[in-house]
This record gives sequence, C-alpha cells and structure tokens, in this order.
Amino acid sequence: MNGPLALTYLRILAVPVLVVFLLTDFRGHDILAFAVFLLATLTDMLDGYWARRKKQITVLGQLLDPTADKLIVVSALICLVGRTLVPAWMAVIIIGREIAVTGFRALASAKGIHIPASVLGKIKMNLETATIGLLLLGEGVLGRFYFLTRWGLWLTVAAALVSAAEYYFRYGRAVLSGRP
Repeated sequence: MNGPLALTYLRILAVPVLVVFLLTDFRGHDILAFAVFLLATLTDMLDGYWARRKKQITVLGQLLDPTADKLIVVSALICLVGRTLVPAWMAVIIIGREIAVTGFRALASAKGIHIPASVLGKIKMNLETATIGLLLLGEGVLGRFYFLTRWGLWLTVAAALVSAAEYYFRYGRAVLSGRP
C-alpha cells in the first residue's frame, strides 16, 4: 500500500469516529468532530497531490478517494440533520446529487466514457466542506458570524444542483447514446 492510499483509508476510518463525536454529548465533542472533519478534508487534498506528484495513482485509489469524500460529507450531513442544524430537504438534495452524479459517472465508465471532475463540482465540494466545518464549529465559536452557515447551505444546494446539471448537459447525450 502506498502513502496516498493509506491516507484515503485513514479518511474512511475517520467516518465512524466523526459520527460518534457528532452524536454523543460530552464536553468538547463538537471541537473533536471539527478536528476529525478538518483532518479528513486536509488529507483529501494531500493524498491527491501526493499521488500525482510521486506518480502513485492506483485504480483502487481512484475508486476509494471519491468514496471516502462522499462518506465523510454524507455522514456529517445526516448527523447534522439529526441535530437540526441542517434542514432535511437540503441534505436530501445534496446527498441525492452525490448519488445521481456517482451513478451517472459509473454508467459513463461502463460505456468507456471518462467524466473528469468539473470546476463546478470542485466549487461544490469546497462550499460543502467549508459549510460543514462552520456548522461543526457552531454558534458558540462563530458568534455573530454563525449566519454564514445558512448562506453556505444555500450556496451548497445551488452548487449541487448546478454542477449536477452541468454533468448531465455536458455528457448526457454521449452517456445515453453510448458514444464518447
């Protein structure tokens, strides 16, 4: 196993730790949840860079890296819905987009069509992780700036919808017809 893949496994193993910190109530649990989420986000950036720089890109890594991203984000969103910090309908749109785009990319791949990550998809991911991070910090830390979490959620939902539409409009005809 190479270094980037080890970081990806670490992110996957961080998911249950994050969930425990989000769903239990003890002094400092939110800060610990934020720390786990932050480390997972930072290792996501690091493993991709490391794999490209050291030419350690593997098929398994290409599969597990986006899976780890989705596990962290989806787990955090579900827990935040349970804590009434994220409206359920917003989480459904964001998570639904992840499922739809992942399925669309899998269908494309089965037909020999490669769909790279788009700029809008990356913007969505950055908005998503920044907003979740702010929500984890909470009103106690953010104070009067906590309103940014609402803006972040709205922007994330918009970016989720727009980036999903971009994938469909850019690649839909090729994927549905089976021609690259």
